[in-house]
Amino acid sequence: MFIGSYIYSIDQKGRVSIPAKLRKYVKPEANDTFVLTRSSEKCIDIYPYDFWRVLVDEKLAKLNMFDPEQAMFVRMFLQEATEDKMDSQYRLSIPKKLIDHANVEGEVFILGALNKIEIWNPQVYEDYTKKQGKPFEEVAKEVMNRRV
Repeated sequence: MFIGSYIYSIDQKGRVSIPAKLRKYVKPEANDTFVLTRSSEKCIDIYPYDFWRVLVDEKLAKLNMFDPEQAMFVRMFLQEATEDKMDSQYRLSIPKKLIDHANVEGEVFILGALNKIEIWNPQVYEDYTKKQGKPFEEVAKEVMNRRV
């Protein structure tokens, strides 16, 4: 489970280091390999490979590719997906299309988000949290009172 947030930098080659406090949650089954893809928000989702396989098998593979909306989601979600293995300095290379999608350069906001890691432009993330309109306490009450 990935938790916490960190400010790091992305180099000119599009590489970003994964913080040590997040790396400790990567299971050996992932083999230091990740799948990077566009998020439904203006950020980049990074999934450890072992969890990616579960997501594909239990969610994506069960969608109806004859349903236009479901087929479109699968296509849009996978079209920019790419696999990468951490290098010796614990960096992942982010493709230009994903960098452009998230509008990241220089400084990045790295967020542990349960089963994935998110990479945000720090200003975009700040704007995202501000536009929610409700204080965290109110959102927490509403969300945590819902029945699952």
